[in-house]
Amino acid sequence: MKRLTKKEEIIMNHFWEKGPLFVRELRELYPEPRPHISTLSTQVRILQEKGFIDHKSYGPTYQYYAIITREEYKQHSLIGLIDEYFNHSYINVVSALAKEEKITVDELKEIIKLLENEQ
Repeated sequence: MKRLTKKEEIIMNHFWEKGPLFVRELRELYPEPRPHISTLSTQVRILQEKGFIDHKSYGPTYQYYAIITREEYKQHSLIGLIDEYFNHSYINVVSALAKEEKITVDELKEIIKLLENEQ
């Protein structure tokens, strides 16, 4: 699964929150100044090529819908981040968080306790 650009992520968030949309409906979800309809159409087609959305035909127009859930994308993104920046190591991730003081020892103990209770 490929990563989303910031603009693609905004579009996907609309699909995840609203469900199936026509490009004109998608455009209406943006604040002024709204993106041009052809720009959005191009971005939607790219998302379809990347495998994030598909469409249903209604005559000459298409209604698009997400085929990847937000949860699936988040999971894939996290794994990709860990693989790319932390050498496939979850220990390296936790270590980096601890070094940056983004996670405390008490929080780490709580995580361990949760994991032990699951087994």
